[in-house]
Amino acid sequence: MATHEREITGPVDLCLPDGRLDPDAVGWSRVPLHRANLRGWGRTKRWEYWCVTTPTHLVALTVSDLDYLALNSVYLLEYGAAGREFERTAVLPAGRGVRLPDTVAGTPGAADVVVGPERPTRGKVRVEIRDEPAGTRLRARCLTPDRLPLEVDLLVQRPEGHESLSVVVPWSERRFQYTSKHTALPATGRVRIGTETLGFGGDDGEAWAVLDHGRGRWPRTADWNWGAASGRTDGHTVGLQFGGRWTEGTGSTENGLCVDGRLTKIGEELEWRWSASDPMALWTVRTPSSDQVDLTFTPFHNRSAHTDAGLIVNRTDQCFGHYDGRIRTDDGTEIAVRGLLGWAEDVHMRW
Repeated sequence: MATHEREITGPVDLCLPDGRLDPDAVGWSRVPLHRANLRGWGRTKRWEYWCVTTPTHLVALTVSDLDYLALNSVYLLEYGAAGREFERTAVLPAGRGVRLPDTVAGTPGAADVVVGPERPTRGKVRVEIRDEPAGTRLRARCLTPDRLPLEVDLLVQRPEGHESLSVVVPWSERRFQYTSKHTALPATGRVRIGTETLGFGGDDGEAWAVLDHGRGRWPRTADWNWGAASGRTDGHTVGLQFGGRWTEGTGSTENGLCVDGRLTKIGEELEWRWSASDPMALWTVRTPSSDQVDLTFTPFHNRSAHTDAGLIVNRTDQCFGHYDGRIRTDDGTEIAVRGLLGWAEDVHMRW
C-alpha cells in the first residue's frame, strides 16, 4: 500500500527565515535531506540517540540539547536475570558544551559531536560521534557505580544504498519535529568495563545499530510509542521502525520497513495494544487497514524511568524483547518475522 505522504527527493530547509516551519519541508525521504535551521529558544529540542544490540547485550548513547539543559547518557544492558544494567546521565544546565549540527551527526559534511571531559569523573559522561571513511564512530567514557572505567568504541557502517526514514511531523507552523530513523546498520567494536571486554559484531556475532536523530520545536507535553528492531529473519535483513500517538492528526507518520536496505514507507497510523500497568505483558503492533504489519512483541526487560524534576516530568517504559509475526513490503514480499530483537516503549513527557 503506497503512502499518501509526499516524498522529498532534494535538499530542503526545515524552517523559514522567521523560524516557522517551511511548508516545503513537510514530507518524508529515503535519505536525510533536511537542514534543521531552527530558531527560537525554550521549546527547541535536539538529540542523537544510538542503540547497538547483540544477542546477549546492548549499549545506548544519547547526546541531547533541550535548550534549558542537556542530558547526555550511556546505558548498558546484559540480558538475563544475572546480567548487568548500568546508566550514567550527565545533566548540564543551559546545555553548556553541547552543540548539535543541523544535519545527522557522524555523517559526511556534518560537524563531529564531542561532549564531556576527556577523562570523566564522578557523574560526568564523555560521548563522541564522529564521521570516518568507514562509517560513524561512536565513543563514550564514564565510571560505573563501582568506579570502574567504562569505555565504548563502536563503528557503525553505512552500507551503500541503504535507506532510512526521515519525516517532518507538523503540529503547527510553530510546533513541529524532524526525525530521521536509521535501522539495521551493521556495527562492530567493544565495550570495556574495567578489565572485561564485551564484543560487538565480527567474531563476536552480529551487532546492529539504530539511530534516532531529532530536531524540532515541541509542545510542553507529549505522549508517544516507539518501536524498533534489526536483524536477519526469513532470509532477509530487516529493520522495523514504528511510532504512535504523537503523530496522530498531523498527516504524517514515522512508520516504515527497511528490508535488505530498501525502505517501505507506511502512511497509516499503527494500532498499538499494550498494558500501561504491566508493560512486560505482550504488545501487539499492526496496520488496522491492511495486512502490512501484524506483529507481537514479547518483552524480556523493562528500562523504566520515572522523573519529576520541575521543568522535566518523564515516565518511560522502554521494553527490550523480540518481535514475531508477519510484514509485507510495497512490492508484495511477505516476510515471516521470528525473534527479531528490538524494543517497544511507552512515554509521557512534560518538558
